[in-house]
Amino acid sequence: MKRRTAREKALQALFQIDMSQVEPGSAIEHVLEGAPNDKYLSKLVHGVLENKDHIDQSIKKHLSNWTLERLATVDRNLLRLSVYELQFGSEEIPPNVAIDEAIEIAKMYGDDQSSKFINGVLSKIKQQL
Repeated sequence: MKRRTAREKALQALFQIDMSQVEPGSAIEHVLEGAPNDKYLSKLVHGVLENKDHIDQSIKKHLSNWTLERLATVDRNLLRLSVYELQFGSEEIPPNVAIDEAIEIAKMYGDDQSSKFINGVLSKIKQQL
């Protein structure tokens, strides 16, 4: 599975977990739709969930006039996914790649303003690293 596809599937799984409190394994299985499991997909989902409090604190520091809870569910989970890659995957994924991937995924799954919003927040977080 390509990394972009793994990120998209991870976003879908995190969305399900956030909205329905589904178990991570069930959410991953559901988004795979019968395809074999992917290591990177599992790493992303479990990594975000294991580090969620730390990730959320990083995001909250860089939100202007927003709370994490008020963000669209897609945007919130895409930020979590991307911040996980920025903070915990830097040896494997260059920060600019993580941000570019997030922007492209935001264009597909978010609303008209999502990509700009995601870019702004992630750029601020990158500067702090």
